[in-house]
Amino acid sequence: MTRIGTVALNTFREAVRDRVLYNLVFFALVMMAAAILVGQISIGIEQIVIVSLGLSAISIIGLLISVFIGVGLVSKEIDKRTLYALLAKPLRRWEFILGKFAGLVLTLTVNTAAMAAGLFLALFYVKRSLEQADTVVLIAVYFILLKLALVVALAMLFSCFTTPLLAILFTAGLYIAGLFVHEMRGLQGGLIDPMLGRLLRWISYLLPNFENFDVMGAAAHGRVIPGALIAQNTAYAVVYCAIVLAVAMAIFSQRNLK
Repeated sequence: MTRIGTVALNTFREAVRDRVLYNLVFFALVMMAAAILVGQISIGIEQIVIVSLGLSAISIIGLLISVFIGVGLVSKEIDKRTLYALLAKPLRRWEFILGKFAGLVLTLTVNTAAMAAGLFLALFYVKRSLEQADTVVLIAVYFILLKLALVVALAMLFSCFTTPLLAILFTAGLYIAGLFVHEMRGLQGGLIDPMLGRLLRWISYLLPNFENFDVMGAAAHGRVIPGALIAQNTAYAVVYCAIVLAVAMAIFSQRNLK
């Protein structure tokens, strides 16, 4: 655990020093400032506009960080040949993968928290107060963070056996497919070939179900999010990340780095 923690901390420090990361966070904060201006124009629906734009900014910026930095966590170390020096030390390959994952998730947690703070400041500026009902926005931010952890795991998996460009494309493709899991399961037999429909349903159970993490509409309108959904999404993200990381570690352990 000490070795994993060391890798995670170094990954966090490296990501924090990355200027692109600061630019992305700054862009998200600017979007939230724009949400305040739009909210002033949209009389009566200020909270809906601010929460919707703010959560969208957090999600989009987080996805960019997860995909582009997540893919580079392994490939960058190989290209710079720093990985050889790391593995020459008493560091196992699975510890390297797990440490990198933990480091980027920590980075995303800190940046997501900073952007969420900006969103709540925007809400406070418009409403002049925060209510208990606003905690639903915090739950929506938490769901976004769970989704980002899944994306990081997928990005690292693909980066373990393919080029950075293909890893980005594969991760983006899986993310888009994961947004339509419910639609794939609900296809009627009369619309498509029954065999194809069954195949799509089987595939949908293998894809990461990102639809379950989308509660922006409920958060914007102040609707209560059931505790069962919070527990379900948390368990789902933990189990799915564990499976993906286990596959990534198995592939990386067998990879010839010469």
